[in-house]
Amino acid sequence: MTQNNEKKKDNEGLKLSGDLLEALAKFQRIELQDFQMDLKELEIIFEPGMAGQMMPKLKLPTAVAGVTGGKPTSMLQVPFLPPIETYPNKITEVKLGGTRKEGGTRGRTLTIGGEVSPAFYTFERPMPHKPVITLDVFDMEVPLSKAVKMHVKDVVGDPAAWAKLAVEKFDADMVTVHLISIDPLLKDAQPKDAVKTVEKILQAVDVPLVIGGCGDPVKDANVFEAICEAFPNERFLISSITRDMDVERCAKFVKKNGHVALSFTPMDLNLARELNRRLYDFLDREDIVMDLTTAALGYGLDYAFTNMERARMGGLMGDTELAHPMSSGTTNAWAAREAWLKMSAEWEPRELRGPLWEVTTAITLLLAGVDLFMMMHPAAVKTLKDVTNYLTSVKKADPSKYANWVTVKG
Repeated sequence: MTQNNEKKKDNEGLKLSGDLLEALAKFQRIELQDFQMDLKELEIIFEPGMAGQMMPKLKLPTAVAGVTGGKPTSMLQVPFLPPIETYPNKITEVKLGGTRKEGGTRGRTLTIGGEVSPAFYTFERPMPHKPVITLDVFDMEVPLSKAVKMHVKDVVGDPAAWAKLAVEKFDADMVTVHLISIDPLLKDAQPKDAVKTVEKILQAVDVPLVIGGCGDPVKDANVFEAICEAFPNERFLISSITRDMDVERCAKFVKKNGHVALSFTPMDLNLARELNRRLYDFLDREDIVMDLTTAALGYGLDYAFTNMERARMGGLMGDTELAHPMSSGTTNAWAAREAWLKMSAEWEPRELRGPLWEVTTAITLLLAGVDLFMMMHPAAVKTLKDVTNYLTSVKKADPSKYANWVTVKG
């Protein structure tokens, strides 16, 4: 092919007019308006270094803080303002314990609930009341983990002495009396025996009490009624009223004698709503605390947390059937075999692993909004109290204590 033919072939697709070619040759640049080009393929080739010459160069003003020679040397300082929300409802306040002026014998009372924001949202509003801790006391000898028994071995079998130890040495806010001897499958103790046990504990300590049964719906109802009538206006927390009990009968003797009902349901918010609705026919809202069931670390703690968090947020958002303080049977953590079983070396020692298992369960549910913790190990109690005090201190953090997790190199 001749050179002329090659040039002719290269120019076949251009079809530019002579005037346009002449202008292009003269000015080296032309601008076209309303230009349209139909192409099958378009290939643009940039020579090395061409992009750097074509793109505009950005220059940072030297007056910008943290910029030297066009390079950043520090992070931009931007103020952070946490979003402040207002919720349409409030969690009901419940008072536990009755003083002598109120017809009881307690030296002090405790109030739980009253929250208007999620747990520890102190940047929105301070918590009206700190969560309280009640230590477990049993009215008969029961199998205990070695890590727990080493602290209470001298008082096991003496519930009054056990309660006194829990308050004076372990700093319990309340005491939970587990009347398991009334179980028909154990000692089948009678209501009058349970009344005597409670009387001894009332004389030993002056804190509010939680009265726990054995789990038998009929026997528990009989014992609870006897105790409520024997100690009116003490504002005991009766633990617990369940769906398989005679709810009307139980609610009536709780109300008549000035006590508080613990509404216990498995991890199902619809069942919690149902039981609370049944109690509303006989009890004021200020006489009800919810227990939504505590699943311990490794045994469904994530589901327990989610369930309690949903209940708290539902109560704040206007679900009045869930707007009650929550209780946690945190000692369920000791039902996890990892809390007490002898295991391989990396799991030891059990004396430390057990209370860690309990306090991890407690702190997790603390953040879900639990107001009352039923606990067992004194070290777990102290740790939870320390964490709660720290979170409610409303002190400003010291930035110097935290690592500089972001660095910028020039």
